[in-house]
Amino acid sequence: MRKISGVLLIDDDDTTNFLNQRLLERMEVTDNIRTFVNGKQAFDYLYNVSNNNYEQTDANYFQPELIFLDISMPVMDGFEMLDLYERLDPEFRKNIILAVLTTSTHPQDTDAAQKYSAEYLTKPLTAEKVKNLISKHFSSTNQEA
Repeated sequence: MRKISGVLLIDDDDTTNFLNQRLLERMEVTDNIRTFVNGKQAFDYLYNVSNNNYEQTDANYFQPELIFLDISMPVMDGFEMLDLYERLDPEFRKNIILAVLTTSTHPQDTDAAQKYSAEYLTKPLTAEKVKNLISKHFSSTNQEA
């Protein structure tokens, strides 16, 4: 399994972010993980990365290849963030896999996630779910590190 350039974890629950970060670190999926507690923080980050609005020497900024996004959050929920995300440069977005990670199994939510071409996963995040996502989207031979 190749390492991916970076992962964003977007969830208003600090414990969930902590556990998901630990899981990804144990799996050695990436060396770059950022967590955000609402969609606005995450969108602002992505906007800055996509427009190079940061010091190139700032190691806290990286282009993620994978984003785990909760739906139900304060300030800006997952679907509001996805609406804004769709406005970012398509060239920037084309190498990013979005995965909605939620407790909801409501058909309205699963349908909405498909509208954004996002994967739909139910919590908790497990090693098996991560492996399936990575093998589905990141294991083609032309992407080997």
